[in-house]
Amino acid sequence: MADAIPYTHYVNPWIGTGGHGHVFLGANVPFGFIQLGPTEHTRGWDWCSGYHISDSILVGFSHTHLSGTGIGELGDVTFLPISYVDQKEVKFSHENEMAHPGYYAIKLNQPNVFVELTATQRVGFHRYTFGGDATSGLLAINLKQGIGWDGMTACHITIENDTTVSGYRRSSGWAEDQWVYFVATFSHPVDSHRQYGDTLTILSFKDLSQPLMVKCALSAVSVDNARENMRVELPGWDFHKAVAAADDAWNEELSKISINEYDDDLSTIFYTALYHTMTAPSVFCDVNGDYRGADGQVHHGDFVNYTTFSLWDTYRAAHPLMTLIHPEMQADIAATFMHIYEQQGKLPVWHLMGNETNCMVGNPGVPVLADLILKGLVKDREATFQAMKTSAMLDERGMDLLKKHGYLPYDKDSAYETVSKGLEYAIADAAIAAVAKKLGKKDDYLYFINRSKSYQKYFDPQTKFMRGRGVDGSFHEPFNPFSSSHLHDDYTEGNAWQYTWLVPHDVKGLIKLFGGEKPFVEKLDSLFVVHGDLGKDASPDISGLMGQYAHGNEPNHHTIYLYNYAGQPYKTARLLRQTMSEMYGNDYDGLCGNEDVGQMSAWYVLSALGLYQVEPAGGKFVIGSPLYSSSIRLDDDKYFHIHVINPSNKIYVIEDGKSRLKDSDENIYVQRAWLNGKPYHRSYIMYDDIMRGGTLELEMGPKPSVWGTQPKHRP
Repeated sequence: MADAIPYTHYVNPWIGTGGHGHVFLGANVPFGFIQLGPTEHTRGWDWCSGYHISDSILVGFSHTHLSGTGIGELGDVTFLPISYVDQKEVKFSHENEMAHPGYYAIKLNQPNVFVELTATQRVGFHRYTFGGDATSGLLAINLKQGIGWDGMTACHITIENDTTVSGYRRSSGWAEDQWVYFVATFSHPVDSHRQYGDTLTILSFKDLSQPLMVKCALSAVSVDNARENMRVELPGWDFHKAVAAADDAWNEELSKISINEYDDDLSTIFYTALYHTMTAPSVFCDVNGDYRGADGQVHHGDFVNYTTFSLWDTYRAAHPLMTLIHPEMQADIAATFMHIYEQQGKLPVWHLMGNETNCMVGNPGVPVLADLILKGLVKDREATFQAMKTSAMLDERGMDLLKKHGYLPYDKDSAYETVSKGLEYAIADAAIAAVAKKLGKKDDYLYFINRSKSYQKYFDPQTKFMRGRGVDGSFHEPFNPFSSSHLHDDYTEGNAWQYTWLVPHDVKGLIKLFGGEKPFVEKLDSLFVVHGDLGKDASPDISGLMGQYAHGNEPNHHTIYLYNYAGQPYKTARLLRQTMSEMYGNDYDGLCGNEDVGQMSAWYVLSALGLYQVEPAGGKFVIGSPLYSSSIRLDDDKYFHIHVINPSNKIYVIEDGKSRLKDSDENIYVQRAWLNGKPYHRSYIMYDDIMRGGTLELEMGPKPSVWGTQPKHRP
């Protein structure tokens, strides 16, 4: 990528707005609480973010959205310019939309107005330029409108004076009890207003010779805090300056990784993916440090409190990526986790706007915290360990059965999905064991390392699949490894083919269950080619299929890299290239499944660089097949460079005694490697080696090599 071109130039915000991507489209800054953008009617699953490219009717511009989730929620405090007081929606054309990081704009016809949006962390900034034929401008503020599961339970709006309105909105949905307070100020005085109960207010403005600008600040605590957020973050009315500041914020974060790639499509796919990883977690505190906690009470903190933790998804790649490019945020994320633990009695599972949703399975907050401890990014390791241990010893969500039986019997757990739950608990337990070992807690280590082996109880040596087991030890019948029944079988959004590999914490142990590397690899080979009917009740999340490998959902994201553990990294390389090529694109349907709050994109970012942390805690990054040379900025003057010699789209050849570059699609296999000039034989690299800075050189070639194949060089 040419350094002179801003990184934001390579972001295409529309990637993932079609298909099942569910991404947010609109104006925000990295990790901002405000996500201000267009909201459409909720018409089904593909409208979880409030927007889908197939639609052409707006109900307004809302200040909060989710990106890539499988459940629709939020959509708080919605503004809509209208032509007449009874207008509830506006038709639009996608040809009249514009978007780049930190900015969204659309030209509407009825009313004739050009809408522009930008944002700071806690303030949305609107600019409405009305057409010359407009005699007055009408702006509706709708507090009832939400997205998906969201339902308003209480609200109020106050007309403070002719330039300021304020209020609150309380709602229930995925987040059981969400509070949003707001203050909105206008660049022009309000000429008149109509209020329809507490939910809808229509403001009329007469002076339209200059654009009408609106600043709307949010807080989860109070109107006064929202007002203070605005005073600190957006005191003036310079819209262009605010757009430029948002663009600068995005460029600063995107510049943490630079890639040596001059193909516009590849650069756009990469930087859009990186952009998507920074929509969440979102800041969830006010500028004065106040925040609404998991107990519903207002707290004051000396740290940045965050929300929107889709941990079942993001512990796999998004959080490991953050430890590389956002290490400065990790102390605050750990503090957020710990305060959630103190306020609700356990670590977060899927936390949203101060609410525990308990969505998905396992203890996904545990490996995130364990990873931070093992990477030296947590100060109070003792307290953090106790939070992890306590969360894993509760009697909720099937853990009582795990403690009693050593696994989760399907005929004792009425909530189903016991195989997936059990495998996820084993992953978390292994993470606790690793921390216990580091802290010298021998008894805790032995207990949790033993419990982490519980995955073995689900493995059927006859069929070579992970299967549900009853309390008597028998496997669940009838059994079809292809079949999936959403929320009503032994697997979470998947089938036996996909879940048999979910043992990233003990791959060697999994290989042993299969009877050795040969049968393990044979079965793994089959995953990518076998075909079968998932059934009519299968989850729509099972997408991006290559055989039965489902890249569109997270439990398979580590699976391709398992070949490195069996001494066949060339198979990892081949499948990575196929996945990056077929499952990601520079178009509306550019994601093969839900973005899932950054996880789908984080997988691509890491894999394109040539790295992936298979084991959720500990910092062991498996080396795959990098697309290009890259540099990770670790701090202002320290970098980790990945220099790719003979990248896959270029190969050096000797013709007429001269070295020339020729195009090639075959140079995908690592031949040799050097770390800081010394030969490097391992097919993985540790986090500490990366964070010290330096250069990893990877020489690529068109044929598999012996690099990384010896047992001592494998992960």
